[in-house]
Parts: sequence; C-alpha cells; structure tokens
Amino acid sequence: MKFASAIAAAAVLVIPFVGATNSTKPRNYIYFLPDGYGPASETFARDYANYKNNDTNKLPVDNYAIGYVRTYASDTLVTDSAAAATAYGCGIKTYNGAIGVDPSFAPHGNIVEAAKLAGFHTGLVSTSRITHASPAGFSTHVFDRDSEAAIADQLVGYAHPLGRVVDIMMGGGRCFFLPQSDEDSCRDDDVDLWSLAQTDYNWTMTSGREKFDELSNGLEGGEIPFAFIPNLSHMMYEVDRESSLEPSLEEMAITTLNWLDRLSKDSDKGFFLFIEAARIDHAGHSHDPIGHLHDILEYNRAMEAVIQWIATDHTDTALLSGADHECGGLTMGVPDYAWYPEVLEPGSGSAEHFVSVYEDWEESFPNATQDAKNTYVATQIFEPYGIFNATGSEVTGFYNASDPAVYMGNLLAARAGINWSTLGHTAVDITLFGYGINTDSLIGNWNNVEVGHFMASQLGLNLSIATEKLQANESFVGGILADASASSSTKKLRKRLLADHESVHLGHKH
Repeated sequence: MKFASAIAAAAVLVIPFVGATNSTKPRNYIYFLPDGYGPASETFARDYANYKNNDTNKLPVDNYAIGYVRTYASDTLVTDSAAAATAYGCGIKTYNGAIGVDPSFAPHGNIVEAAKLAGFHTGLVSTSRITHASPAGFSTHVFDRDSEAAIADQLVGYAHPLGRVVDIMMGGGRCFFLPQSDEDSCRDDDVDLWSLAQTDYNWTMTSGREKFDELSNGLEGGEIPFAFIPNLSHMMYEVDRESSLEPSLEEMAITTLNWLDRLSKDSDKGFFLFIEAARIDHAGHSHDPIGHLHDILEYNRAMEAVIQWIATDHTDTALLSGADHECGGLTMGVPDYAWYPEVLEPGSGSAEHFVSVYEDWEESFPNATQDAKNTYVATQIFEPYGIFNATGSEVTGFYNASDPAVYMGNLLAARAGINWSTLGHTAVDITLFGYGINTDSLIGNWNNVEVGHFMASQLGLNLSIATEKLQANESFVGGILADASASSSTKKLRKRLLADHESVHLGHKH
C-alpha cells in the first residue's frame, strides 16, 4: 500500500503515550512551538552566538533537549503547520491545511478545549497572526487554514460550538477582526468582530503597547477574556521590532504566564498555555538568514525566561517545546567547508524590512535615475542587510527578482557559506525540549500525536469528551463539510507544500 494511503487509512488512530511516568503530575502545562526550527537552525544560531562571544557555549535550549519528533502528515511525509498543530493539539494525523479536523473533515477536540471544559484557564501567544495555523490548530476547527476570518470568529466565541475556550490571546492578525468596510480589513464580510467580541462576549480587545504595559508583566490588573493584537498581520521580526510598539516574545510569554498563574491560584485546576515563535519559519521560507537568526535567539531568550519562571516558584508547571517541522532545508558549509557566521553580524534588519524600505523610497522618488536607484540599493538596502561589494549584476537582479526578499537572502547566504535547499518545509525530525515534571519520560523518538496525548494525559484531560461535543453539533459539522465541498481549492490544498509562505505580504501596519 502506498504511504499516503496507509497513513490516511489510520489517520484518526489514537496513538497513546507509552512512556513511563511517575504518579506526580503537573498542575500547569506549557507547549512552546518554535515554528520551522530544525536541527540545522539550532547549529546555525549557536555558531553565530559563539562567534559573537568568542567561546563554544551552548544555546540555552541545548540543555533541555530530550528527544526527537516525527512530523509527517496523513497525506505526505512533509507536513505543514496546520497538520502539525492539529497533531500536537488534537492528537490526530490529518492532511496539510487542516485545522482541527480529520481527513474526512470531522472536527476533533483539542487540548485547549479539553482544558477549558475541565476548568483550566487557557492562553495563546504567538508572533504570527493569532489566526494563523499553529495557534488555530490548538483551539479551532476549519477545513482550510486560510479561513482565518472563521478562525477569528471561533477564537472569540462568536462561532465556536463550545463557546469561548481561550482566556488570553496575544499576537498579530487584527485585520481578521475588522469588517470589510475598514480599509485595513482582511475579511470578506461585514462582521465587526473587534466590536462584537467586546459587546457580546466580554473581551477586552487592545492594540496599543501602553495597554500591554498596564498589565505590569501580568502581575496586576486585567480582566479576562483579554486580547492584545497590536499588528494587522504578523508581529515584526525580532530584528525589526520597534519596542515602543511591540513587546518581545519573552515579554508576552512571561506576562501571560504570570496572569494565568494569578487566575488559577484559587482554583483546583491550573492552566494550559500555547506559545509560538512563529517567524523563525517565515524567515526560512524567505531564505532570510538575518530574520531567521534573530528570531531563533529570541526563542532561546524566551525559553530561558520561561524555564527560570518554572524553576523559581512554579515547579508544578511542565514545559515541552518542539517545532512543527523544519523549514528551508538550511545547510552550513557550502561550498567546500566554508561557513562564516561573522558575515551575518552587520545585518540590521530583515530582508522583508529592507524591501519595504526600497518600495517606500521608490514611491517617494518616482523620477529617480537608474544610477540613483542602483546607488540607493547598493548602499541603503544591501549594505545595512550585510551585502557588501555588490556587483552590478547583483544590483540589477534585485529589480528583476520575482521575490526581492528571497533574492537578498540568497545573496547574503552565499557570502556566509550557507545554503537553502527549498522554499518550503522538509521531512527532517525535529528536536524536542522539555523541563519539569515527567518530561524526561519523552527521552527518545516520538510521533507528534504522541506528544499531544502525553500533555493531555499529564493534565488529566480527555480529548474525546471535547470531540463528542463537537461532533454532536450537526450544524457545525455540516458547515465544515459544506465549506470543504464548495471549495475549489480542496484538491490543491492537499498537495500544497508551501502553505506557510504567503505570496502576498500583509505588512506590519499597527
């Protein structure tokens, strides 16, 4: 039997966790997903950090590696973020593009829903749009990950059959909460979800940094449900982040942890928190060494802070962290054993950022001569990114490139002695990191669905209860089936290998 057929036939087979654990179980659980972070990316960032510090130290996460995870989807050996998040969140194998549904489009309960039904508090934090595949796979159900307006509807409780299941969410994606009449909207309907969430579902919807700061790292104030969504699309790459406008991933993670901890202090149940370092993956898709590097370093800072938070006064909390897949097929030492991390040091922004800078300049100076354009690209675009001594043909290639950001990334990568083998994902096993009660039970190699079932079992959650409630809602199930049947993209969806890489960038308008 062919691989895809064999996996599809067993797509909803529950693979229980079979490792040994002790009788003590954690009260709280954190899953920290570094999207697109493969083993080569870890080496890449470590080598750079050691160059900067003139030593051979490990990255913070290196100390907590416990195993490996197999990532394949039901229809292909190379997963996308949606199928992978569904595997972690729901404990089932499904097709690329699926959010919380199996290959027959039936919804399956996820760990956030099961936690909320059992009385736990819940949170989602991401540097992507909060409606993007990874946070969605832990909390919602649609047949196609691109249905982000429907995901937003479910997140606030407007269209979720179980009601609101998320207490705190932080990330980008405000455009999917705005009606189509708003010039910044990404919706194709008139639902003003931003207002509706507040008037009908009691959400505090915030977008300004000052509102985030009022939370005092989550140690005081605030009413749930609470959403902090400062950007219309994704949060900025860490290297581009304007701290006056956006908090770091570390800040959002610790603020949410402190808040969830306060909320659950007087309860016999704890919390479940999903955190995502999302833009590691986006930089891999764009072949951007600078964006990739600095988001990996921020992931390490955030992981170190979360582990310190657990170790200091929250030892009843457990943490697992593993990517959904590797992205970009990164290789160091191309050609001839050459790898120069020092080439990356001058880079002061992502390729995406500098392409935007050029587009703004070109719009401001529409009559600029070709010589002026060439000088501007060489000195104001290439050099701040780290591309020095560009040839004339390299500069000319910037104008002709189908994706100038990818073009810039490849130029810099060649100078550093690194190579990207694909614009998409790969089938490489990813590293699993863990800290806290029973996480050493996951030493070894695991299927991603086993990791999901392990977390649920550690919190005493029954995913099947949420599944039964979802599938008992005939109108909800029928709506998913109708959307799948009506979509001309279903066949394309199943074959899509580059689902996370958007051909149209929504930018980072606040």
